[in-house]
Amino acid sequence: MIGKAEARSLIDDVFREEALVIGGLAANHGLDDDLVWRLVRNLEAIRGRVLRRLDDELPLEDTEQEREHPSVRPHPAVSGFLRCLRED
Repeated sequence: MIGKAEARSLIDDVFREEALVIGGLAANHGLDDDLVWRLVRNLEAIRGRVLRRLDDELPLEDTEQEREHPSVRPHPAVSGFLRCLRED
């Protein structure tokens, strides 16, 4: 069984990749700004539910280490979501 820190890191990696996909679509296909904000708010809500379940089910362990990410200019909603992942 993996620890809480490793599970959280894996969850954050998945949501980070999803945010980057949305950001790429927004940049390359001109997605409506409101749509991007809604998608990211939904991702944040889903991530929050998953992390609450994780807190309820796994014992506390060491905190995760942040990873460096390449510098890009994603949609502001995606940037905010990625910032939230790094700060948690």
